[in-house]
Amino acid sequence: MDRRCLNILICGARGFIGAALCEALARQGHRVLKGVTTARRDDEIAIDYTRDVDPADWMPRLRGIDVVVNAVGILVEGKGRTFDLLHRRAPIALFEACRRAGVRRIVQVSALGARAGDTPYFRSKRAADDYLRSLPIPHHILRPALVYGTAGASSRFFRTLASLPVHPLPAGGHQLLRPIHVDELAEIVVRLLESEAGSDGPLDLVGGSQVEYRDMLAAYRKSLAFPAAWRITAPAPLVGLAAALLDRIPGSVLTRDTWRMLNAGNTADPGATARALGRMPAGVERFIRPEEAPRLRGEALAAWRPTLLRGALAVTWIGTAICSAFVYPRAASLDLLARVHLHGAAALLALYLASALDFVLGLATLLRPGRRLWAAQAALILVYSLLIAVALPEYLWHPFGPILKNLPILALLFVLLSEEKNA
Repeated sequence: MDRRCLNILICGARGFIGAALCEALARQGHRVLKGVTTARRDDEIAIDYTRDVDPADWMPRLRGIDVVVNAVGILVEGKGRTFDLLHRRAPIALFEACRRAGVRRIVQVSALGARAGDTPYFRSKRAADDYLRSLPIPHHILRPALVYGTAGASSRFFRTLASLPVHPLPAGGHQLLRPIHVDELAEIVVRLLESEAGSDGPLDLVGGSQVEYRDMLAAYRKSLAFPAAWRITAPAPLVGLAAALLDRIPGSVLTRDTWRMLNAGNTADPGATARALGRMPAGVERFIRPEEAPRLRGEALAAWRPTLLRGALAVTWIGTAICSAFVYPRAASLDLLARVHLHGAAALLALYLASALDFVLGLATLLRPGRRLWAAQAALILVYSLLIAVALPEYLWHPFGPILKNLPILALLFVLLSEEKNA
């Protein structure tokens, strides 16, 4: 295909891979039309893979289109978005419409493993690939391995895991992977469309280094300037059980299919990728650029740190409430309250009201976090600490440090107050 400006329709343009393809092709001077669920701009065309399953649905959208790129894909089904609809029926209808409309070339972004994979994900991808191969239209079927990019959901997930000081590794984390960077995948698409290369069969596209899953996390962690993490092994039967339990939970990353896919590995010979790029592709150790590392490090920490801090704080409040009301000897509690001049019914009322308040604060920490809550908790802790320091000064130098331990809790609240977005 010549190097003139092409009219290119990219289906799935708002997705991770689709967005990268849009940017790369537009940068080369091509006219990119973005196939999206809701069109809001002149360069966008409304498409719906859950409904557009007949070639007639696509014909009006293909007028004047030279190239169609199918970059629509899901890893987990949910809310009417099934593998059969999004990976098989809609793409087949699109490919048939391309044949009828005289589209000059099709690029199908499939997946490494679709050649022989036996999960519903792979079977649906393979069905669309096979149909496209049967058509008398120039095409490229690209089967990339796990794709890395700063904006990718799976990439964010793996960077978050990498930032944890302890890496839980399914079955030891020995599964073989060869991820490819999204920028190099986009570069390959540009090169293919601007060349006269024909349809040589599906291309398995992979990165430059084959690593075990555990070493991929270690490479990301090193690039983010973290010290080496501790590793613990999650036994395969336990992971399999968790995958079965999480299989029907919407949005779950761990399902029976993703567990099978991880166990099968995600790697291939890099020769085809190197030929398509004209060089050896980058390996995982080069995916995170030094100038990106500080921002990505902060994003990775922010993905789990607030949840951990809120969880620890909630356990502290709720645990304190339960111990005060039901576990610690009531007589001992009343003796302490007598030191602040509370006796009899007033002391009992204060004991159980304080316990109830602690319990409510713990629940609010889990359910309604916000700046007002963190400020209120900090103020209450300061009041408690001041009262105890005046009425029970021996607790200031107690070997267990019951008052001094309020300092790290106040520091925790200060961090939450600084980072909290909700009022």
